[in-house]
Amino acid sequence: MKITKERKKEIIKEFGLSENNTGKTEVQIAILTDEIKNLTEHLKENKKDFHSKLGLNKKVSQRTSLLKYLQKNDNDRYQEIIKKLKIRK
Repeated sequence: MKITKERKKEIIKEFGLSENNTGKTEVQIAILTDEIKNLTEHLKENKKDFHSKLGLNKKVSQRTSLLKYLQKNDNDRYQEIIKKLKIRK
């Protein structure tokens, strides 16, 4: 369910300008997207895991907030991240 350190570093390198730039909005959205995908796969097998379902809902809500912020402040970056991550909006 949780992403590995190696995977997280790959995401940070891909979406951040440097390895240490974890606060960039695109990096946060990409990490949340990866965690959401993992939780979705987990919930397909464990349908009655309500604690994970709650965590999934929180992550989706947080990602939505970050996407709204990015769309409001920089629409070009918003469009780019939507295309890269293949998020439907």
